[in-house]
Amino acid sequence: MCGIIGYCGPRAAKDVLLDGLKRLEYRGYDSAGICVASAGELTIIKRTGKIAQLREIVPENLPGVYGIGHTRWATHGVVNDVNAHPHTNCAGDIAIVHNGIIENFSALKEKLVNEGHVFRSQTDSEVIAHLVSDFYEGDLETAVKETLQLLKGTYGLICIHAKEPGRLVGARNGSPLVLGVGQEEMFLASDVMATLSHTKQVVYLEDGEVVSITNSDYHICDLRDRPVDKKIETISWELENIEKQGHPHFMEKEIFEQPESVLRAMQGRIDQENATARLGGLNMSTTELRDIERIKIVAAGTSFHAGLVAAYLIESVAQIPCTAELASELRYRNPIVERGSLYFAVSQSGETLDTLSAMRELKRKGARVLGICNVVGSSIAREAGAGVYIHSGPEIAVASTKAFTSQLTAFYLFTLLIARMHNMSFEAGRDFIACLEALPGLIQKGFEEQNHIRALAEKYSRYRDFLFLGRGLNYPVALEGALKLKEISYIHAEGYSAAEIKHGPIALINDETPSIFLVPNDSLRGKVISNMKEVKARKGKVIALCVADDAEVRDTADDIIAIPKAGELMYPFLMIVPLQLFAYYTALKLGRDVDQPRNLAKSVTVE
Repeated sequence: MCGIIGYCGPRAAKDVLLDGLKRLEYRGYDSAGICVASAGELTIIKRTGKIAQLREIVPENLPGVYGIGHTRWATHGVVNDVNAHPHTNCAGDIAIVHNGIIENFSALKEKLVNEGHVFRSQTDSEVIAHLVSDFYEGDLETAVKETLQLLKGTYGLICIHAKEPGRLVGARNGSPLVLGVGQEEMFLASDVMATLSHTKQVVYLEDGEVVSITNSDYHICDLRDRPVDKKIETISWELENIEKQGHPHFMEKEIFEQPESVLRAMQGRIDQENATARLGGLNMSTTELRDIERIKIVAAGTSFHAGLVAAYLIESVAQIPCTAELASELRYRNPIVERGSLYFAVSQSGETLDTLSAMRELKRKGARVLGICNVVGSSIAREAGAGVYIHSGPEIAVASTKAFTSQLTAFYLFTLLIARMHNMSFEAGRDFIACLEALPGLIQKGFEEQNHIRALAEKYSRYRDFLFLGRGLNYPVALEGALKLKEISYIHAEGYSAAEIKHGPIALINDETPSIFLVPNDSLRGKVISNMKEVKARKGKVIALCVADDAEVRDTADDIIAIPKAGELMYPFLMIVPLQLFAYYTALKLGRDVDQPRNLAKSVTVE
């Protein structure tokens, strides 16, 4: 959610900090600020709004070669300049930036106020600066460690002291923090995106670790002051991968990258000779895979919808019981871990707090949990220890698009692997592979409808309520289509199983509530057409996604979006892309901030 960056080096700190914060804009934020140290003083500049607005008030000649910066997504306290980070102690010689939530801040603040501390903000984060000040006796690292002993909650934080020039101290617990190692310069950040233009050499911190950096050195220890030896890793992404490359928005770029991202998720993972999949990252033997009795998928948001598709697919194709569950519910339910169960924790960022916490609870109970995520070195990837990277590349737009289809690809490959061990014949495996390998080309062909989808989006953008309806594998796609429209256009939209429309939602049907039906050429096609006719009988407007030559759907719907013909199981890929485009063009028509919609964050690292 929030973004943090720290810098020690030879360059003007303000430039590095502002550039880093710009790279973190995709995470979602409502205010931003920097603190730069020079000549024994801290200069803090912060304000609500975008990084560009902050940049306008930062003096061009602001001195200082070390400092910290932050983008805030409000949790405690309203959105205003005072509540923006960085926050300081009373004397103004200590400043902190913080991601996460300090759960016991009220008690800590009350104690500090009684001792004479004066608070300026409504945030939970400010208590950290005051506590560090209380503990400071000439060693910032020690003061930070003593402060951390009192904190309950989550944090990724960086602290700076005017009396310790050229040094920053960072710590992590439940909120990501990464060290960037450069040439005579060091970085701390919540995301490698912030430092990628300066270095690809990084060290991922774990919970309970503290790092102290100067421009030429760093050391990492735990809260008991025991040194921790960490491996330096190399980021494989190129900077150009996180640029728009001629597209007006990251969301459009990422939608149109899906033929390539789906292909990347497949590459090297298909075994044509044996008509199966290779997923070595699972770290499971053939015997262990065959002994799986049930599969459970834990995720949130878009990843949860991908998990719902996977649950349908795994049960129907591999004949293994499978369910998908919201991580936020599971983590507080005292889940029962049954023998023979395999769990998947799914998250694009690998940092989603609900999913990470659910995974930890499952592992405490002895469950085997595999990760499916996009970001190498993320918390879920490291703590799961095994799983599947989806390799979709950086996803910058807050509303997830290409990660969804890449997650689906990973689940389809897993389904193929498991099914071939159970009930799927060699010939059926070959057919499944052929359908998978055709997907990138079919997704690309679907873009031929781009202008038509734009026209429909403009036509229907005046409506304030939508229903999205599908069956079987495409029911979760309806949920995801509705989510996309809500996220970026701010139009109310609900997804349902088309079969459920007469169990309540049909009461909403009128000529001001369009329904978007997903009608692939599959075994449930006739049922969905009947549901469409029920809506039309009540004067509801219908947009249908169907294969181009489906005359019955064309005759029933008010408008259609044509999708390519494909294998019956592959339609979720071909249905979701037009729905992403429909949401995108609707939001454009309404003048929304497509890449950074209001109130949303890319990586949800708080409850």
